[in-house]
Amino acid sequence: MAQTLAPYLKAIRSTLDVALCLRNFASQVVERHNKPEVEAAMNKELLLQPMVVARNEKEKCMIEGSINSVRISIKIKQADQMEELLVDKFSRFLAQRAEEFVILRRTPVKGYDISFLITNFHTDTMLKAKLIDFVVHFMGEIDSEISAMKIGVNTRGRVVASTFLKQFL
Repeated sequence: MAQTLAPYLKAIRSTLDVALCLRNFASQVVERHNKPEVEAAMNKELLLQPMVVARNEKEKCMIEGSINSVRISIKIKQADQMEELLVDKFSRFLAQRAEEFVILRRTPVKGYDISFLITNFHTDTMLKAKLIDFVVHFMGEIDSEISAMKIGVNTRGRVVASTFLKQFL
């Protein structure tokens, strides 16, 4: 993990530690329902102010909390068109496997690349510290994954171009 990334991830870790104090809370509108309030948004008094932790304009994390759920939306750094394409493909790849990730949402919040939804049921069955570790580790590794994919694409492109140009020599 780069030294410049450490304070950013530390701020996210401490914010998530505070935001993940969740409890079971039945719906006040529909009897016998327990929906994540951050998604349903039926009662404004149950929602906390969204918190945005930004490393820069292109890389940020929005944490939206409520009484029984927290939504974490991540905007991944995209410096050029290649990274935009790779992030889009990678996000779609993960969204198709949302059931395996349990806390991953299929569709991210508008303006962000990936979103997680953690409810009180998740904090009951999983350890809070491990959930926070997963999100922070994911955010720390996503940049290196995108960079590695970009290097791989450039390497394959260079090999294809040199092979193609050999026929003209």
